Amino acid sequence: MSPFVAEFIGTMMLILFGNGVVANVVLARTKGNDSGWIVIAAGWGIAVFIGAFCANDFSGAHLNPAVTVAMLVAGKLSTASAVPYFTAQMLGAITGAVLVYLYYREHFKATDDGDLKLACFCTSPNIRNLPQAFFCEAVGTFALILPIFLMITPSLTQGDAPLDTDPVLGLGTLGFLPVGMLVFGIGLSLGGTTGYAINPARDLGPRLVHALLPIPGKRSSDWGYAWVPVVGPIVGGALAAYVYEIIGQW
Repeated sequence: MSPFVAEFIGTMMLILFGNGVVANVVLARTKGNDSGWIVIAAGWGIAVFIGAFCANDFSGAHLNPAVTVAMLVAGKLSTASAVPYFTAQMLGAITGAVLVYLYYREHFKATDDGDLKLACFCTSPNIRNLPQAFFCEAVGTFALILPIFLMITPSLTQGDAPLDTDPVLGLGTLGFLPVGMLVFGIGLSLGGTTGYAINPARDLGPRLVHALLPIPGKRSSDWGYAWVPVVGPIVGGALAAYVYEIIGQW
């Protein structure tokens, strides 16, 4: 399987399970309705593990443009190799979001609150302060990517195996279990402000789907906020890569 297909499938599964758990919790008349934030955080942690498990052996399971940017900044991925990753991640996120809508279509009809419907696709801040939200997304992504870099096989972080020719992160299959736990922890500890997008494709792709689909009773897609969960994670990921490089020189 090519890295492009792997990133597409992995990101699609990430969104299907991740946005799926949000839909199960917030939409009306589901079995999981109103089961709470811990269920959402756990579901997203499992979603990351499933997506990464599917893609790891073929693409290194970035599944997140912020991870790909961090690899670019660290010199472990060429620009030419990164573009297909970005494209596959966006297409996978869009496809996963469409599947979530089709799966929960009757429950979207049964739900009156447009904010809850939007939450099944993308994130929003509970207190609308965009600079603060940007800071939260940057820090949340930094807290995701620096630990991932610290778990990567040393040969892949020291330039012995350039990731533009071999993009595997070096975590191994079981290595993605702690990454899933890391996302679970970020959700529990840092997710209460903005909903912890920490992934530009995860937010932007489904937001586009929300804007385009004929969802009954939907609200606006909040494009005034949409730049925050895109730029914030990219900045946080790049900063994590820089810090990792500095640590490596000590």
